Amino acid sequence: MAAAPPTLRLRPSLFSSHLSPPYVCPPLIPPPPPSQLVRAQTSALVPLCRCRITLNQFFSDPPRRRSPLSAASSDSVHPVDKGSKFHEWDSISAKFAGAANGPFLLLQLPQIVLNARNLLSGNNAALFAVPWLGMLTGLLGNLSLLSYFAKKKETEAVVVQTLGVVSTYAVIAQLAMAEAMPLPQFLATSTVVALGLILNCLNYFGWLHEEIWSPWEDFITIGGLSVLPQVMWSTFVPFVPNSILPGAVSLTLAAAIVAMARSGKLSEKGTKFVSSVSGWTATLLFMWMPIAQMWTNYLNPDNIRGLSAFTMLLAMMGNGLMIPRALFIRDFMWFTGSAWASFLQGWGNLFCMYCFNTISRQFFFGTTIGLLLWIGMVLWRDAVAYGYSSPLESMKELIFAQ
Repeated sequence: MAAAPPTLRLRPSLFSSHLSPPYVCPPLIPPPPPSQLVRAQTSALVPLCRCRITLNQFFSDPPRRRSPLSAASSDSVHPVDKGSKFHEWDSISAKFAGAANGPFLLLQLPQIVLNARNLLSGNNAALFAVPWLGMLTGLLGNLSLLSYFAKKKETEAVVVQTLGVVSTYAVIAQLAMAEAMPLPQFLATSTVVALGLILNCLNYFGWLHEEIWSPWEDFITIGGLSVLPQVMWSTFVPFVPNSILPGAVSLTLAAAIVAMARSGKLSEKGTKFVSSVSGWTATLLFMWMPIAQMWTNYLNPDNIRGLSAFTMLLAMMGNGLMIPRALFIRDFMWFTGSAWASFLQGWGNLFCMYCFNTISRQFFFGTTIGLLLWIGMVLWRDAVAYGYSSPLESMKELIFAQ
């Protein structure tokens, strides 16, 4: 019996064996010359080499969670010319966020100057009108948001929150000098501020180990969850009993939840939620402040005359300048806090002042039209940058693409 003609079998690549059968050259009668055989082997290896390159590239680049910014740079998701409108709005929105430092600095600077004058003149009693607990609450909120934005490497927002921490601490230091704030609380606050600024700086530049950063995140998470219910409860005193029970209960629950998350007793979704709580509690804390102010205005309408329209305008401008960046990077928490503060803390208090005839009609309607035009421009430019036909697409992606 004649032997079967030899068949040439090429061993498939490790990565291509599951995608296609091995390439087999048909029997050749008579056998080809060696030069042709080499060419046949080379041509048969070409598809395998291409498959090997493609799969090696796939396995060398592990899948990553798609961020809105990286998704926008993909032609299959957002058909955007990355060299023009997208990057242009990326740069402009970052500059707007950085420009928010101006209004926020002017917002706190008058109080610092006034306190300094009273201290130099020996009028320490005037500083007792500034509630140190409220300033401490705002400081904790700034520290929480600083940690949130430092982890996301949002430079402009980091600068804004750092400015908030430093300016608020300056007021607290003045209160301690006037003995309007107890010394033990001031020393504890100083330690937390110094530690927070150092850790966030190291983490922003990638110089901090995760084992050191995790306890700090746990601290601000527990602190935020403890302070928020207590502040909300205290707003309605004397209609509710003056008690620290809400803060004590929330402190216990927060510590238990964080401990469960660190010990792995929560699901992956629950652990992810706990890791984002500190940012949300800080945002909700700042969102609650204008509500407390409006509640005070409702109970004591005469206090409205003591509000500064310029201060409310600065609050509206500072938070409004943060909206474009928050919308562009699809950060729902940042967008919610900035939009809420701009509309309620800024415009809402101006509306109350207008209703009680403490500001002119021209001033109120001028700021109202300016705010609406600004929001409209932000939505339109974001839709153009992402290649959408309607600003509603940007809002839909912001809210649901989480």
